[in-house]
Amino acid sequence: MLQPTPAEALFERHRAALERAVEALRSRSYWSAYPELPSGKIYGETAKADGEAAFRALLGAPFPLDQASHGAPIGAEVSPWGLTLGITYPRPDLDALTAAARRAADTWAEASAEARVGVALEILARLNRDSFLLANAVMHTTGQAFVMAFQAGGPHAQDRGLEAVAMAWAELTRLPHAARWEKPAGKTTLVLNKEWLAIPRGIALIIGCGTFPTWNAYPALFASLAVGNAVIIKPHPNAILPLALTVRTARAVLREAGFDPDVVQLAPDTPEAPIAQRLALHPAIGTVDFTGSPSFARWLEQNVRHARLFTEAAGVNPVVIAGAHDLRAMCANLAFSLSLYSGQMCTAPQNLFIPAEGIETNEGRKSFDEVARNIAAAIDSLIADPARAQAVCGAIASPATLERVADCRRLGTIVRDSAPLPEAGNARTATPLLVAVDAENEAAYGEERFGPIAFLVRCRNAEEALARAARMAAERGAITAAVYATDEGFIARAKRAFARAGAPLAINLTGEVFVNQSAAFSDLHVSGLNPAGNATLTDATFVADRFRFVTIKRAA
Repeated sequence: MLQPTPAEALFERHRAALERAVEALRSRSYWSAYPELPSGKIYGETAKADGEAAFRALLGAPFPLDQASHGAPIGAEVSPWGLTLGITYPRPDLDALTAAARRAADTWAEASAEARVGVALEILARLNRDSFLLANAVMHTTGQAFVMAFQAGGPHAQDRGLEAVAMAWAELTRLPHAARWEKPAGKTTLVLNKEWLAIPRGIALIIGCGTFPTWNAYPALFASLAVGNAVIIKPHPNAILPLALTVRTARAVLREAGFDPDVVQLAPDTPEAPIAQRLALHPAIGTVDFTGSPSFARWLEQNVRHARLFTEAAGVNPVVIAGAHDLRAMCANLAFSLSLYSGQMCTAPQNLFIPAEGIETNEGRKSFDEVARNIAAAIDSLIADPARAQAVCGAIASPATLERVADCRRLGTIVRDSAPLPEAGNARTATPLLVAVDAENEAAYGEERFGPIAFLVRCRNAEEALARAARMAAERGAITAAVYATDEGFIARAKRAFARAGAPLAINLTGEVFVNQSAAFSDLHVSGLNPAGNATLTDATFVADRFRFVTIKRAA
């Protein structure tokens, strides 16, 4: 009996988790493979200290990555919390990088689905083991507060990666490996033996983002690996470390499993000498995944013709406030959504559409101005304690965001001004800015204003609020939408309107679930039905379009 390869042994080690993940995809009920609590009881009593020590050991030195380099190393990451990382990375030569990926890809593509999936699952297991190290890396490159960095950069990102692997396994096993084909033809029977081979598209390029480097990259990374593509990761120059750690782990597992580690490579660059365009246009690239600005997404859409492109750009996420069963709970929920990571989430609400005539609530009818003041007061209450404010708001990833906040002050009437967080030291911080505008002033709120910026849009009535919000989602893009209403007929109309606009809808959220959140194995992130992006994390198309089945038939 043949002994399993090291990679196939990894598949057997993680088979139970894979099967549970596939079942979770079918049921869409809650399940998580990786605990989100940064607890010593789960990850080990010394895990937090060990993770911080491992992070500190990387500072001010070349990052240990065993791949080819070209010229002087690069890297100038500075933490939004005020720490200069001083880490340098191998400077890539693009032709050498793609040539190495091509060489490594042949054996990787020919490996069994079990072998590739086994390797992917082992990489995820080791990344989960290193979640505290990843949390420090994410915190000090993106400005997320520690707990959020641990959750979003570690277990939540790992769940999304596992979700992609599970979907890939489902798609790879949808067809039988082989079958006997028999067709009656009069006195004879035509007989063929058929096989179906899964053939990957080619090298997968991932262009990372600066705010959620692992959460946004892992679905593409693990989907591409599982179906047989070699991967080149081009991180955002401000957030290289989290993906460098990921690449280091992936290469170690690949080597131990008997594969060329160049199946996964890192391609860092600098703002002064970007390489994303050159890489995206390289003829060896078969798929491109991008998360980031709408302008670069449009460039990719216009220029990448030879490869399959998956994008997540940006939107003007709307909230329609037509009524409130619990005014205080509604405002508290919105305050958290507007404050969390200072609005630097692609799912954060931006435009709150409120009738000028006011809304009915459990506290009586409230005017537009009263609703606006209640939301502002809820934000003030949420972040009144400096420690809690830092834990919720985090730091600002880019100085350009602070400039954007300053520019947006002049776009309407300030309901709540933005200010630095007290006691934040050298950290770059800003509290939410609320600006009231008339519905006709679409120039103010009709584009994404990334950061802690929200517009309170004064509409004639609830129907106009819904119509404007849904139209803008369809025309300008939206990754999330929310509605607060007491009338079931209005809610039904809102469901139809936002579904047609391709904006996933949250209704009357008042507890500990927020519109910003996207749960692996349940929520589909980005619909692909509006300008906010053309890919969905992680539906079948997101995975299956990275490879194709080829039929081989032979006379029996």
